Amino acid sequence: MPVLLRRYAELVGWPGRLHVHQPIRQPASKLLKDGELERHVELAARKVGGLGGIFVLLDCEDDCPAVLGPILLARARKARSDLPVSLVLAHREFEAWFIGSSASIAGKRNLPVSLNSHPAPETIRGCKEWLSTQMPRGYGYDEVTDQPAFASFFDLGAAKAACPSFEKCHRELLWLLQRVAEITPGFLV
Repeated sequence: MPVLLRRYAELVGWPGRLHVHQPIRQPASKLLKDGELERHVELAARKVGGLGGIFVLLDCEDDCPAVLGPILLARARKARSDLPVSLVLAHREFEAWFIGSSASIAGKRNLPVSLNSHPAPETIRGCKEWLSTQMPRGYGYDEVTDQPAFASFFDLGAAKAACPSFEKCHRELLWLLQRVAEITPGFLV
């Protein structure tokens, strides 16, 4: 996610001007529990120190993002109403967005040049595994190394067209960056 945040900062004309703190990684199942999302939003707010915003991204797996998302966003914003907070649920997994832009990742990171696109990437149960099955024998998708690499070059437009949850992510990132720019002294030139 830090790579994607920096890409969006560049898109809006702020290259190198966005400080992204180390992500707070937690299983979505933990954050769904009462008080856990709020506790982690508070921890993120302390890292931000009053200037900036909070972006929450969860893999949605089997839940409906349009139903669960507004509930979680309300909880997150209530926990820290003094900061801009944005929340996105990747339906099913973050990696579905890469699959939605398969032409842009074909031939990279051990994927074949002839990588087939998937007609409905957000219906895939096990996107990481799907990516692994596309790779030659002996290779597999590695979240730690492949996710940031793919995030640095996957086609944002193709992902928006193929994945409604990425279209939502796109809108939320633009909204969050605008709010951060408004509350950060000297940020806008």
